[in-house]
Amino acid sequence: MIKPVTGHSLMLACDHGYFMGPTRKLENPRKTIEPLLPYADTLAVTRGVLRSSIDPKWDTPILLRVSGGASILKEDLSDEEITTSMKEAARLNVAAVAISIFVGTSHEKQSLINLAKLVDDGYEYGMPVVAITAVGKELEKRDAKYLALACRLAAEIGAQIVKTYYCDNFSKVVNGTPVPLVVAGGPKLNSEVDIFNLVYNALEAGAVGVDMGRNIWQSDNPIATIKAIRALVHENATVKEAIQVFEENKKEDLRRVESTTRV
Repeated sequence: MIKPVTGHSLMLACDHGYFMGPTRKLENPRKTIEPLLPYADTLAVTRGVLRSSIDPKWDTPILLRVSGGASILKEDLSDEEITTSMKEAARLNVAAVAISIFVGTSHEKQSLINLAKLVDDGYEYGMPVVAITAVGKELEKRDAKYLALACRLAAEIGAQIVKTYYCDNFSKVVNGTPVPLVVAGGPKLNSEVDIFNLVYNALEAGAVGVDMGRNIWQSDNPIATIKAIRALVHENATVKEAIQVFEENKKEDLRRVESTTRV
């Protein structure tokens, strides 16, 4: 999941359907995932998509989403439980499992106990656990004070990696969390330049990588976007260099769209 040569990781998040349903441009998971997979270090999906849409011959490590129970129709998204057992995760031969925690919500204790149980099971099976500091619909919670607390709680309970949001003073979050941090893309940003700035700033502040979904596969140029992000993550590219990579690879996206249209 984390490349030993660079110490960084580019994860492709495609697990949105577990609470959002058929998200735009992820209606057909396999069609979206297949052309992007060669550029991702890890693919994040649910077991349903893993079984139905992922070719067993593909060798990209899988980060398996194992929590859920609430849909986008609910006002409170924090009422989650473990939806996939560790035994099933081991059977599916995934690289790690992921679970959301909801610090400061009415289901805070429930989500933290879910994480603790998953970590215990993970040690039994030799399976790493990634904790995701979810904020539900309350995006205003994404500040350094809140995220530093949520990430530290996840690490204290035993998560081996924590996925969180980028924020101002992100180094405070990094310095207070004794395990690797991966930054989420969050809702789709306004432009590719915004995406590249987020990735660059997160890495500069100490994140080991990013786990992005909508900002890649909802782009008009998804292959160019993921290649540019990969340059930032693994090649120490600047934002200016990432933009150059993006512009150079836009033609590949155009050819893919034209080919799909002809079919």
